[in-house]
Amino acid sequence: MNRKIIDQSKLKKFQENFQSRKNNEIIANTVIKNGINNSSLNNESVKKMHYDFSEEIDVGKVTNQQKSGRCWMFAALNNIRYDIAQDLKIKDKEFELSQSYTMFWDKLEKANYFLENIIETIELEIDSRKVMWLLKEPTNDGGQWDMFTALIEKYGIVPKYVMPESYHSSNSSGLNKILNLKLRDLAQRLRKDFKLGADKESLREEKADMLAEIYSILAYFLGEPPQKFDFEYKDQEGEFYRDSGLTPQDFYNKYSNFKMTDYVSIINAPTSDKEFNQTYTVEFLGNIKEGQQIHYLNLPIEKLVNYSQEQLKNGEPVWFGCDVGQWSDRDLGIMDTALFNYEDLLNTKFALDKGQRLQYGESILTHAMVFTGVNIDDHNQAERWKVQNSWGEKVGEDGFFIMSNDWFKEFNYEVVIHKKYLSEADLKAYQKEPIVLKPWDPMGSLAKK
Repeated sequence: MNRKIIDQSKLKKFQENFQSRKNNEIIANTVIKNGINNSSLNNESVKKMHYDFSEEIDVGKVTNQQKSGRCWMFAALNNIRYDIAQDLKIKDKEFELSQSYTMFWDKLEKANYFLENIIETIELEIDSRKVMWLLKEPTNDGGQWDMFTALIEKYGIVPKYVMPESYHSSNSSGLNKILNLKLRDLAQRLRKDFKLGADKESLREEKADMLAEIYSILAYFLGEPPQKFDFEYKDQEGEFYRDSGLTPQDFYNKYSNFKMTDYVSIINAPTSDKEFNQTYTVEFLGNIKEGQQIHYLNLPIEKLVNYSQEQLKNGEPVWFGCDVGQWSDRDLGIMDTALFNYEDLLNTKFALDKGQRLQYGESILTHAMVFTGVNIDDHNQAERWKVQNSWGEKVGEDGFFIMSNDWFKEFNYEVVIHKKYLSEADLKAYQKEPIVLKPWDPMGSLAKK
């Protein structure tokens, strides 16, 4: 018997096993006709996940990233715009900050970051794992909180009307295709010139001309970012205000009390290679070379829950990163580990825990959103969470989603918390020198759904 192959005798046993299963034909017909999610939907979960919360923040209407992977930008800008709108009592609840503006600078900085990494690895063979990792995807729409902090601290922000959406900010695949084509071409040129005798400093001089070309490509796709603009709005009393000649940095510093550097990224990565109460960063993960770098503090999941709960109780939304596709339904807007009865329907078991899902490639952080509410039970425990998404108003309940606390514990990997809520011990732990993770570590994933 050859145990390496599937032979006829094994096939016969497989068939006998399936045919002996209870209700096998009914289950197969149901899944074939309706799909796995509709067939296994647990109505008890749907009934429990209702939109009533003991703590809730009115953040206005949801935004729509459309066909782009800018969720991390939308989520962060939603936090800032809520702060500005509250402080100025802006009348228009549709007031938004420009996501196209931050996208432009992120793309330009990512291009520089990529080319710098190519220069730094110039002596490695092209088939080395690091170089191949860099070339796999020179740029994309994804990001992390620290990357957005670096962007805002350097370039500021503008209202959406100052730099509105373009076709390719909302439909980014064409832009990314051209940028990746160009960046791989530039990487080839840098590596070729190095082999012909150029040193790293001369390659960096060459890189400046390359980035000028990238800037022009971005301007064709997105338009040029404004250098100055007039900020105009009406407050809730109908009073009109104008502030003329602002730079984007002026606008951020003057009108946003929400300062990105006041917040820290806390992760939950319960894997054997990552200790709790330790900080981590990821090689080659970032956008601005001189800006704030990735800096995570790894803590037990209960602390992520408690800190998020405390911040919401104080009227502050919470940016978070999760694996949105797990045990969730886009149309219902529900994220709950009890939403689908996959195991009962298929008569099988899924045994991976959270750490094992990370290690075996089953789950990573994919999407960023904002907590705007939480329901606290009689025992002061979080039960369910209200989530501000950025997929428009046609999903969930007017674009808002709902998450069970069990789902939070299993598939939420990161929350961003103001330093003032951290315990003295956790704040001290955050100051530790971060351990550098490999580029392909699961915690190097970007929010880009």
